[in-house]
Amino acid sequence: MTAALTNMVVNAAVHPAVNPAQHVAARETAELLVLGAGPAGLAAAEAASAHGLQVTLIDENFEPGGQIWRGGPSQWRDRSAHVLWRALRGRPGFRFIGGARLVACVAPNVVLLETPEGARQLAWQRMVLCSGARELLLPFPGWTLPGVSGAGGLQAMIKGGMPVAGQRVVVGGSGPLLLAVADTARRHGAQVLAIAEHQPTRALARFGAALALRHPAKLAQALRLRAALAGVPYLSGAVVTQAHGAERLRAVTLRQGTRERRIECDLFACGFGLVPNTELASLLGCAIAAGRVQVDAQQRSSRADVWAAGEAGGIGGVGQALAQGRMAGLAAAGHVFTARERRQLGKALTEARAFGTLLAGSFAPLPALREICRPSTLVCRCEDVSAAQLAVHADWRSAKLHTRAGMGPCQGRVCASACEFLFGWQAPLAVRQPIFPTSAATLAGAAPVAGADSAKG
Repeated sequence: MTAALTNMVVNAAVHPAVNPAQHVAARETAELLVLGAGPAGLAAAEAASAHGLQVTLIDENFEPGGQIWRGGPSQWRDRSAHVLWRALRGRPGFRFIGGARLVACVAPNVVLLETPEGARQLAWQRMVLCSGARELLLPFPGWTLPGVSGAGGLQAMIKGGMPVAGQRVVVGGSGPLLLAVADTARRHGAQVLAIAEHQPTRALARFGAALALRHPAKLAQALRLRAALAGVPYLSGAVVTQAHGAERLRAVTLRQGTRERRIECDLFACGFGLVPNTELASLLGCAIAAGRVQVDAQQRSSRADVWAAGEAGGIGGVGQALAQGRMAGLAAAGHVFTARERRQLGKALTEARAFGTLLAGSFAPLPALREICRPSTLVCRCEDVSAAQLAVHADWRSAKLHTRAGMGPCQGRVCASACEFLFGWQAPLAVRQPIFPTSAATLAGAAPVAGADSAKG
């Protein structure tokens, strides 16, 4: 156990409501631990279990599916999700632990999980890391108002049961996710007033032509979504410059070219792409470069017993996640690939990476978006640090030393990425345990288990 985590356990012990002797978590074991039950995690778990490994799949959500296939089997519309889950559920040695968050490493190859039932320690031999991605949120006046959310965040809340019937919704930002979010909102009864895509028409035309040439199935999917949203204005070269309201959102100001207009609405969902989640990989000692987990041709990380798949290794969508997950699961199982398998998986991975590269190049935030963030705009919403307070610093380190930026519950996951875009800073990834806010009872559960053998690192 690290010194920092030991100190936290000791500090938890002095809390009168927490007795470590009563909260030490029993240690369970996993031959293969798959972190994240999205498309990549499901594909990895299915491939590994099919080759005889005992697989433990964990996810923060109570149902499998991750963010893309959120809501569990009863809500899935993608046939691939059902096929994977049906295969997995029938396999001996497979178990799914939902509602579990990995908060720390308490020993080599032993992780601490926080669950509704309490702390759990899990010793593992091999791991496939499918930690996914989070949204890139760029600050603008009013973005902290209740009613304003990330685009994917709104989609997740709707799939989680949040009622939106009759609500007036505006969707803005950049990328194909905007169409998917608008479609989800509309299917659940919301009135979608506008989709504001900040890329200009010319850039969107180039993207469409590239899809037609190299990814026709993706183009067909986009056209089906757009057809389902017939009647909803799709505005290119448009951006929401301000959210209005006192205690909650009442309206947004939309700028398209030189024209501005105010739209009364109840919800505004905005997103400018995704950022790989690499905190867990960093905690495990895996190499990170260019903001993503580094892997070889078989998805193995720089650590011999850890593979990574999906968005943590670079944004690429469902196709990439499924191909990488299958590759990682087979490799973790020690499968010897035939020449045919290498060709098939290699083709799928090459196509998926090409689509990811096309997405990144077509929908990168334009520099003009920096002008929307005014000096008084909060950038670190956890600790109320404004753009003006940050702009006087030369880099992220200086800003953290002199302000409270990055010190709140999100630990810089939102504001650090925003600062990289706004100020050109390279925000180094500083991972400390626990990596998420957690309870004293969970920390007490990190105490060493009497008589437990540490797994080899």
